Amino acid sequence: MTSLQKSALRRSLRERRRGLSVNAQRTASRNLDTQLRALPVLRSARNIALYLANDGEISPYTTLRRLSRMGKRCYLPCLRRTHLAFRSHRPGQTLRSNRFDIPEPAPRRGTDLPVAAMDVILLPLVGFDRKGNRLGMGGGFYDRTLARLSPMKRPLLIGLAHHCQEVEQLPVQSWDIPLDAVVTDKSVYWLKQRRRP
Repeated sequence: MTSLQKSALRRSLRERRRGLSVNAQRTASRNLDTQLRALPVLRSARNIALYLANDGEISPYTTLRRLSRMGKRCYLPCLRRTHLAFRSHRPGQTLRSNRFDIPEPAPRRGTDLPVAAMDVILLPLVGFDRKGNRLGMGGGFYDRTLARLSPMKRPLLIGLAHHCQEVEQLPVQSWDIPLDAVVTDKSVYWLKQRRRP
């Protein structure tokens, strides 16, 4: 797949998820939480990174609220120059817009956690295949953030997507970090048996 074809696929999948109605997005978010609720790894995890939905992404906000009520330590990604930092967040706390106009937690002392200390990272997708390959927005922030970690010691990586974002096969680059699982509003796909809880 050429870079032009990859860009066209990214554009098509973004349009697909943005085309979902507000009601369909709400239903997908509730159904996503139902799928995530059944995962033992989230019940046992202590430090969990999520994200705030943007650009039609499936929203894990219902899950964020539920995990916060359970006493889990929840974190949201914050942009640095080329990497992500993860900052603790509870629903209702102050947010500010980053350079891409995506809300992130305001800086507070002692609220960032190193990525290696995360148990699970729930991350957004533009597209995915059942081999664990992920198509992101193209900025490479998650890949660069995770690149220095040992594959066996890094957090469990679970991509979240609408079921309509699945494709048969995605191109793989040397810097791409594969997923351990994908959870959609309809299914859970475990992609690496060695990482399955």
